[in-house]
Amino acid sequence: MRLEKVVPFGRSLDEYIKMFDLSQSDFQSKILGVGDGPASFNAEATQLGYHVTSIDPIYQFTGAEIFARFQEVVDGIIEQVRQTPNDWVWKYHKSPEDLRQNRVQAIEKFLKDYDLAKQIGRYKLEELPKLSFADKEYDLALCSHFLLLYSDFYDYQFHLNSILEMMRVATEVRIFPLLTLMLQRSPHLNPLIAELTQLGYTVEIKPVAYQLQKGGHEMLVVKRNGNKE
Repeated sequence: MRLEKVVPFGRSLDEYIKMFDLSQSDFQSKILGVGDGPASFNAEATQLGYHVTSIDPIYQFTGAEIFARFQEVVDGIIEQVRQTPNDWVWKYHKSPEDLRQNRVQAIEKFLKDYDLAKQIGRYKLEELPKLSFADKEYDLALCSHFLLLYSDFYDYQFHLNSILEMMRVATEVRIFPLLTLMLQRSPHLNPLIAELTQLGYTVEIKPVAYQLQKGGHEMLVVKRNGNKE
């Protein structure tokens, strides 16, 4: 991975709760955050006594390197958002500047946690579509702003292999959002649902209480047949 190709934006615990419709019972399970980047989700959840492991290829870099890259790109990204006002829903985040401040707060909380937590294994250097974890090591795998969002960069087979690998290591997978960077439903979505269903998984699209991209208020849920809701 080349850090100059990365936009290291991270989300908060509250955003994860709303993006993935997380319940108190979900937090009693072992959670794997896939592609978490500099999210404060792990740090905040750990403070509350929850069991979260975050994985991302960006964790090969130091906190200082990740923060330096964030500082390089944040103003440009927020300016792009300002230039496309019709593409965004200002409900959770109140404005582009509020979005910027929320991203700053998330990465600051991440950085306070990152170095020590990386040493004890809460942040791991892993990369889809192949993970090193044991079968069913986790109860729930959450993939935020990676799969489906970057459908123009990763083909259908990569998406299928990645979801199957997450289903190998977890009992349930949730993916958010279902839109691409161009605010269109991912072209991989319907073929994935069809093939995963054919392979014996229960697959459904669920609405969630979070939206930033216009139309981006749904997640994909994949379970093994017979799992309870």
